[in-house]
Amino acid sequence: MGQEVTEPIPAAIARVAPDGRPTPRQRRRIMIEMGLRRINPGTFSPPEFLQRRTAMNPWPDLRPVLKEFPWAITGAVATRAYMPERMTRDVDILVRREDCRAVWKRFQAAGYSVAPVLDAPYFLARTPEGVQLGVMCADFPWVTQALADTRSEPAGYPVLALPYLILMKLKANRGIDIGDMTRMLGLASKSELDEVRDIVSRFAPEDSDDLQGLILLGEMEFRERQVPGPPAGVVEEEPEN
Repeated sequence: MGQEVTEPIPAAIARVAPDGRPTPRQRRRIMIEMGLRRINPGTFSPPEFLQRRTAMNPWPDLRPVLKEFPWAITGAVATRAYMPERMTRDVDILVRREDCRAVWKRFQAAGYSVAPVLDAPYFLARTPEGVQLGVMCADFPWVTQALADTRSEPAGYPVLALPYLILMKLKANRGIDIGDMTRMLGLASKSELDEVRDIVSRFAPEDSDDLQGLILLGEMEFRERQVPGPPAGVVEEEPEN
């Protein structure tokens, strides 16, 4: 028999979940509040790095295989359209639930190894070269519009537009997703942020407050650092020629 954990519940967690067992959404709220308390305005990354959009990690071109289906890359690979590229081990794509079996058959016909699809909303596939794909078969109320309004990432592959990618990451709700959202939102333009707010308010209104917290975290991270001036009343001397 293992010992029962009797450690006191930290105050930051107790405020949100008095029983010490926060839900995924409550965990996100705790992380956002912690970030807002601790973050220092500004970033150590130079602007030229933050604006880079690269395709250094090669991924298979699925366009010939899925040319008859609406689809888009989501997950970590999609973020490189909106922030500096980061490492990941596989690529995730989104298709409509109604196309799931046909997509499964298409991968099989193209020589991919595929896990049984059954009625699951998700299956794994592996390219002949061994690259793993996660295929999400979604029936979200926004999926048709999202797949009709994709963006291109640096290699030219279709990715979810930022508002729908944020919806996916709000749903996934992992720590790494919070980091991705903060960085993408911090680098987004005002018009892009307005689009994100609109889509989240329509399809996930319960997450609107957290979205605003993530936007604030992103703005603080990328806000220009202020160089301290001389103390009040002190006049800086002119440098000698």
